[in-house]
Amino acid sequence: MIEHIVLFKWQENASSEAIATAISALQEMKGRIPAIVDLSCGENFSDRARGYTHGLVVRFRDREGLEVYQPHPLHQNIIEKLIKPIVAEVLAIDYEF
Repeated sequence: MIEHIVLFKWQENASSEAIATAISALQEMKGRIPAIVDLSCGENFSDRARGYTHGLVVRFRDREGLEVYQPHPLHQNIIEKLIKPIVAEVLAIDYEF
């Protein structure tokens, strides 16, 4: 299995509505991109997050699933139209277990 973890730090001027729209769109990828086995996305409540306020975890059966997901048109559309305009920093990690 592959775990794909992404942390988001938003621009100071990003509206709560724009953030909510981006998070909702990310959550809706499950069931729409066949390679996704499981997906969770939500707001941080820890005081150890160093400014990262939201996280995304996507699980795939194998590396090929991740490779299909990355360029998928739905995923890319969310990145380009909803995330890039409001994101300040992104931290991503992928590991196999």
